[in-house]
Amino acid sequence: MIGARVPRREDERLLTGRGRYLDDLDLPDALAAAFLRSPNAHARILSIDASEARALPGVVAVYTGADLAEIQKPLAPKVLHPRLKDFPRLPMPPEELHYVGEPLAVVVASSRYVAEDALELIDVDYEVLPAIASTAAALAPGAPLAHSGAEDNVAVHLLQRAGDADEALRSAPHTLSEEFYVMRGGGHSMEARAVAARYEPATGQLTIWDNTQSPHYARQQLSLIYDMAEDDIRVIAPPDVGGGFGPKAQFYGEEVVIPWVAKKLRRPVKWIEDRQENFVSTMMERSQTHRISVGFTGDGLLLAVKDVIEHDQGAYCAGLQVPSITTSTVPGPYKIPNIHTELRACYTNMVPTSSVRGAGRPQAVFAMERMMDRIASHLGLDPAEVRARNLIQADEFPYKVGIMFRDGSPLTYDSGDFPALLSGTLSRLGYAEARSEQEKLRAEGRYVGIGLACYVEGCGLGPYEGARVRLTNTGRILVTLAAAPQGQGYETVYAQIASDALGLDMDYIQVVTGDTSRIPFGQGTFASRITATAGPAVLEAASLMRDRLAETAAQVLGGDPSDVSFVGDLACLGGSEEKSVSLLDLARVANIGKHGITLPQGIRAGLETSSYFAPERAAYASGAHAALVEVDPETGGVTILRYVIGHDCGNVINPLLVDGQVLGGFAHGIGNAMYEEPVYDAEGQPQAASYLDYALVSATEVPDAELFHIQTPSPLNPLGAKGAGEGGTIPAPAAIANAVEDALRPLRARVTRAPVTPARIVEAIYGSDLLSEGP
Repeated sequence: MIGARVPRREDERLLTGRGRYLDDLDLPDALAAAFLRSPNAHARILSIDASEARALPGVVAVYTGADLAEIQKPLAPKVLHPRLKDFPRLPMPPEELHYVGEPLAVVVASSRYVAEDALELIDVDYEVLPAIASTAAALAPGAPLAHSGAEDNVAVHLLQRAGDADEALRSAPHTLSEEFYVMRGGGHSMEARAVAARYEPATGQLTIWDNTQSPHYARQQLSLIYDMAEDDIRVIAPPDVGGGFGPKAQFYGEEVVIPWVAKKLRRPVKWIEDRQENFVSTMMERSQTHRISVGFTGDGLLLAVKDVIEHDQGAYCAGLQVPSITTSTVPGPYKIPNIHTELRACYTNMVPTSSVRGAGRPQAVFAMERMMDRIASHLGLDPAEVRARNLIQADEFPYKVGIMFRDGSPLTYDSGDFPALLSGTLSRLGYAEARSEQEKLRAEGRYVGIGLACYVEGCGLGPYEGARVRLTNTGRILVTLAAAPQGQGYETVYAQIASDALGLDMDYIQVVTGDTSRIPFGQGTFASRITATAGPAVLEAASLMRDRLAETAAQVLGGDPSDVSFVGDLACLGGSEEKSVSLLDLARVANIGKHGITLPQGIRAGLETSSYFAPERAAYASGAHAALVEVDPETGGVTILRYVIGHDCGNVINPLLVDGQVLGGFAHGIGNAMYEEPVYDAEGQPQAASYLDYALVSATEVPDAELFHIQTPSPLNPLGAKGAGEGGTIPAPAAIANAVEDALRPLRARVTRAPVTPARIVEAIYGSDLLSEGP
């Protein structure tokens, strides 16, 4: 079944309106919660009066940060660094607030409507403090402090070097420098964040429903904060959450407060984040400034790259994974002997930043791929040729880049064929013909451009992922994963892998996910890692189960385990159904037995196996995008005429689902490239807190794309798999920006910011030297 285009099992329920989202959870006697959020980007709480809110009929309780002393413990960052200057991110701060949307009180009532009404009755006296709303403002001399009492606004300053980039730039025949800016952006899942909880006084156990991407991580955090044993906390991630995209992989204060309230009130409590809350309180990503310099020869060969990066960390450090990934993604698929990446992550009074699909990679690719086009323009060479001359070749793997990846290992590309990706993309676009047609259209006064972008994506990260396989007492195989899906098709893909390992038809295999009571250890779904980690775990556990089934069947049938094969749900000796035993009967023999009676000789009790796979280091997916666009210089409108995606995620387990992942990622990438930007004013006040102002793409804006795959198996796991979920997203802003600048080359307009919006295009045109000279 591995490699087969199997339709998703999940689709039937989703297409027929039977999806099981957290808000669909029916908890009898449940109360509804609503959070009061800071209207100020930076303020000190002088007093809170909730007496009117508590008196409102239907209100059961109101809690402020001061009421939560026992659980006011820092929410630990996911990825740390010894030099990080960390400021505690508390579940509900009692004194100082650091961004618009930070929770400071919670109302629990008979309905969400009543709770919302009660929020308006809470009287808060704020001392408004100066706010920081950009890295430029954070680093300016004499800047206000995002956190009172801090030395400055720098969270961490990190360097990575290979060779001597400064010396190589000084001696290079040609050098270019530029500054690029990539905007913030959100995940915008169909169902926003949500938490429900129920406490069982008789057992002292908490059950928490959380549409997190990392249920085991949430349980670990709650265990530490509540000072409870992990086994007394059950976290369940529903099978359908409407997408995760990174923000749901983080741990938030609401996930601490809601279970605590449920325990305190001895009543189930549910909180569903509404869309307005999602805009101001769910973590975002991407705001970075890159000051990049490249040195190169007259033939366009790269000698050095130096990229000095400012990263907006937001009000707190939820983890350094995003900027760490950015610094190691800059070199891309190119041979660069001298590399210098320098990071300043800054605190600002903005919602904290963390991963959103791509997780630091789109910014790095934008900077590097824009410079590849600038090199070509400077030398009068074709952009495709400059890239081809610098690509790592297919016979050079494993390739050591010379710097470190975020997983703590040297950045070493495991496998790939970057020239094949580029040439395949160019061929499908009809690159030579498109260049010829471009010249004809320019002569007619039309502005048509071609943009290319290549990337390498570190994926398949550790530390580990696990799987449990069990023959149930219904005679079916149950595969359990710790990882929680957000639409990737786990119920299908991991049944395919188990089917091959077991030698059983998929119809006899069920997959369940995201429940900490079903499997003890896990990490979570993020960073395009699950196929390369949970996949091998499923393969190994299912292979062990096949051995156990064959061994048990052989004992029952009086044969050798090597002679056992499966036909339907029958374990057959020598391939004969006449000498067989059903899976149900095997369960009755080894799982159930006869009460008080000794097991038959040779039968081992409990048909269950498990496996945990820990990769030695990250794997590396790769790809190339090509865009053909036309730009209207009067309106700044961009029409995408053609788009081609070349993609390599190693061995493809289910091509149908991988296509969906890449094309879904492409839709997200087009949003990042051309539309999505949460605008803030200088005081950190959001100016785009609804879809009236935030341009989220729909099917109308996303063009058709031609997608092709090559498969260079990773040697780091037995499936040869890498990651697929972000490949459509990562290079899209760079490809679009390159295409737009190429289209406007006769006007000498330069594109340095993403998204590439009509307003920015018109500004670039009218700011160009050609038009500033007048008619």
